[in-house]
Amino acid sequence: MDLLSYNWIVFLITLFGTMFLVGELLVNMRGLLGLMGLGFITIYFSSYLTFEMFVMMMVVYLFGLVLIIIDGKVVNDGTLATIGGAAMIIAVSLSAPNWIAGMYSVIGVLLGGAASLLFLKVFKRREMWTKITLVDQLSTEMGYNSMKESYSGLVGLTGKALTDMRPSGTIKVDGEDYSALSNGKWIYKDEQVKVMAVDGTKILVKKLNEE
Repeated sequence: MDLLSYNWIVFLITLFGTMFLVGELLVNMRGLLGLMGLGFITIYFSSYLTFEMFVMMMVVYLFGLVLIIIDGKVVNDGTLATIGGAAMIIAVSLSAPNWIAGMYSVIGVLLGGAASLLFLKVFKRREMWTKITLVDQLSTEMGYNSMKESYSGLVGLTGKALTDMRPSGTIKVDGEDYSALSNGKWIYKDEQVKVMAVDGTKILVKKLNEE
């Protein structure tokens, strides 16, 4: 009997495939995790689909990964990553031969994405994800340029957003441009902002008309 006729095998294949592929995005393993993950996912799609559908679903699945990469490198607000994750789930669920196998495949993708976070405990995090997590405390004690400490003088000043902030973006204060973070809310381009706090080189702002 074909191994993929067992739902638990379907679960493991989608779990490992997603875990390795997402893990490759989180940590720098020089493509090793990516190749392993691609192998598992290729086995999954090719076992159930005709060649034309195999290509289509692989494109949808990998497009989801691309959206996650774009989110990590450019947008940094999780929106595209969420859409990308949904695309991956849709691809594996529609490729399953029945609804039970589809359910197992979806669970595999979800748990695989969560399990990929374990790689962060062992391997070095890719640079692009530090933009989202803001894990580094940028201060003179950490060896960063002490001139940035002058940002503390910006607290209480007002300016305007030069870009949409979702939540990161660029503001102009006293004729100077700065990278800044909103207080968890979207701020649109040209809206007036006020600097509320500075933490190292992180400038925290809110809309001027917020109470």
